[in-house]
Amino acid sequence: MSRDRYPILKDSDFIVLADTKWSSKLTEKDRRTMKDLNHQLMKLCRQNRDGSFSTQATRSRILDLAANQLHALGFRHMRPTSIKPKHVNALIARWQEQGIGTGTLKNRLSAIRWWARKVNRESIMPRGNTAYGIGARTYVARHSKAQALDEGKLATIEDRFVRMSVRLQAAFGLRREEAIKFNPTYAMQGDHIRLKSSWTKGGRARTVPITNEDQRQLLQEVKALARGGALIPPHLNYVQQLHRYEKQTQKAGLSRLHGLRHGYAQHRYVELTGRVCPVAGGLPSKELNPDERALDDKARVTISSELGHAREAISAVYLGR
Repeated sequence: MSRDRYPILKDSDFIVLADTKWSSKLTEKDRRTMKDLNHQLMKLCRQNRDGSFSTQATRSRILDLAANQLHALGFRHMRPTSIKPKHVNALIARWQEQGIGTGTLKNRLSAIRWWARKVNRESIMPRGNTAYGIGARTYVARHSKAQALDEGKLATIEDRFVRMSVRLQAAFGLRREEAIKFNPTYAMQGDHIRLKSSWTKGGRARTVPITNEDQRQLLQEVKALARGGALIPPHLNYVQQLHRYEKQTQKAGLSRLHGLRHGYAQHRYVELTGRVCPVAGGLPSKELNPDERALDDKARVTISSELGHAREAISAVYLGR
C-alpha cells in the first residue's frame, strides 16, 4: 500500500470475512467467486472517488462487508451490475436480525444506493427507507448511552497512539477520526483546542474548551508522543492507523466508543448548569423554572457546538429532553 497521505488502497486491504465459522468451510472456488465481487466493488470505488477521504474509506468497508455477506447468503457469481431488489432485501434482513441500529442501517443503505447508482441500477431501490421498515432515528434519548473509559481495558491496547486517541475521545468528546488525526501543534491554543475542518465530520471546524487540569495534562502527553505530527505513527497513514485502531480497540473489548461522546456531553451539562441532564436522572426541561430553562437552553447550544453539531436539537440525543 502506498504511504502517501491519500493512498490508492489495494483490494486485499478490504477482504475481511464476515463470518469466520462459515469462511472456514469455503472451497477455493467459493473464495475466488467471493473475491471477484469484492475486487470489482473496490475497483468501482477507486474509479468514483465521491466525498471526503473518510467517506470513501467507510463506503469501501461497507461494500466489502456487503459482498462477503451476499456470498454467505447464497448469492454466487455476482458482478456489480447484478444487484437486484432481492439482494438488497436479503442484506437488510440480515442486518436487522443482527440488531444493527437505525443510524448504521441508513449509512449502509446509503453505500448500497451509491453502488446501484454507479452501475445504472438506481431504480432497484426506493429513495427513502420507509419501504424497508426502517424508521427515523430517535432524536430524544430515553436511556443514557454515556460510557466511562475503562482504564483496565485501555491498558491492554498495545499501540500508544491508539491509546492516546481513545483518551482524547473521552476527555474532549472527539469523534474517532478527529482523535486519530489530532495534531497538538495545531490544536493546542491555551484555553481551548481547535479542530481542522479536514479532521471533522461535514468539514465543520470547531473549538472545544479546556476546562480542567486533567485535560491539560493529557494534552502535554499527546504533544510529547506526537512530536510535531498527528497521532499516527510516522511510518503509517490515516487509513492504516484507522485499521490498527479498530483491531486493537476490538481486541481490548472497547466497543461502541461513541458512548464516550455521550459521557463528555453529560459531564459538560453538569459543569454548565450545576445539575444532571434529564437522561441521567435530572429534571425534564418542561419541569424547569424560567431561569433554569434559560440555562438549560444555553448549555445545550454550547454542548452541541463543542460536539460539532450545527443544531441545538441534536443535544437531546446525548442529554434527553
